Amino acid sequence: MPRFAANLTMLFNEHGFLERFEAAAKAGFEGVEYLFPYDYDAQDLARRLKDHGLVQVLHHLPAGDWAEGERGIACLPGREAEFRDGVQRAIHYAKALGCPQLNCLAGIVPADVTPGDVEATLATNLKYADAELAKADIRLLVEAVNTRDIPGFAMHRTAQVVAFIEKHALVNTWLQYDAYHMQVMEGDLTPTLTSQFARIAHVQIADTPGRNEPGTGEINYPFLMGRLDALGYTGWVGCEYKPRAGTTEGLAWMKSMTSSPGEREAP
Repeated sequence: MPRFAANLTMLFNEHGFLERFEAAAKAGFEGVEYLFPYDYDAQDLARRLKDHGLVQVLHHLPAGDWAEGERGIACLPGREAEFRDGVQRAIHYAKALGCPQLNCLAGIVPADVTPGDVEATLATNLKYADAELAKADIRLLVEAVNTRDIPGFAMHRTAQVVAFIEKHALVNTWLQYDAYHMQVMEGDLTPTLTSQFARIAHVQIADTPGRNEPGTGEINYPFLMGRLDALGYTGWVGCEYKPRAGTTEGLAWMKSMTSSPGEREAP
C-alpha cells in the first residue's frame, strides 16, 4: 500500500497550523506536506517534524499573492526576479526541513499576454528552478490543475506538462500527478498513471465531486492505489482533500486502501 502523507493545509483544520503536526502523527501519518512554510520559522517547523517523527514530503515554491487570488507566478512576464528570489527561499526551507521535492504552481495566464510570451516566461523560470534545485539535490515538480477550480491555470493536462518538460529539456523536473484535478480534466486515471509512470514523482488524491475524502465520490481509489502498488510506486501519496467533518473521524477510508485482487495479479 502506498505511503500516505497528510496535507496540513487542508487536513486537521480543527487545530492551528503548528499543532497539526502532532495531530497528524497521532492519526497515524508518517509524512506531511502543505502549500507554504514561509510564514513560520524553518527551525521551528523542523523541530516539530523531529518531535513527532514526521517526514516533510513536499511544499510549494512561493506562489505570489495567494490572498488576492494568485496561484503561482512562473508564467507571468515581468515577475522573473520575484520568481528567482522565491526559488532560493524555497531551497533554504527545503534544506532546513529535509524536504526532497518542491512543487511549482505555473499560475493563471494573464488575459493580455500572448501564448508565446507565456510559454517563454514559463520556460525561462522553470529552467532556472530546474537547475538551482538540481544543485541542492532537490526535485522540481510541476502539476496540472483543473480549470474548473482555477479558471485560466496555465498547466491543466497531464500531456501538456510532460510535453513541456521534454520540449525544454528539464532534466530535474517531474510530474506531480493529482488524481482529483485530472479526473475533472481528463479522466482515464489508471492508463495515465501507467503510461506516465516514469515521469511521476508524487501523487495527490481527493475524490470528486466535492474534493472530499476518498470513497465519497466517483473515483475507485482502492483500485487506483492497487495499480500504483503493481507499478512499483515507492513515493508518497498526498492526502489533499477537504474533510466533510472532522479530519480524524473521516480517516476510515485508509483502511480500505488495499490492492484489489485484479490489481494484485497485474504484471
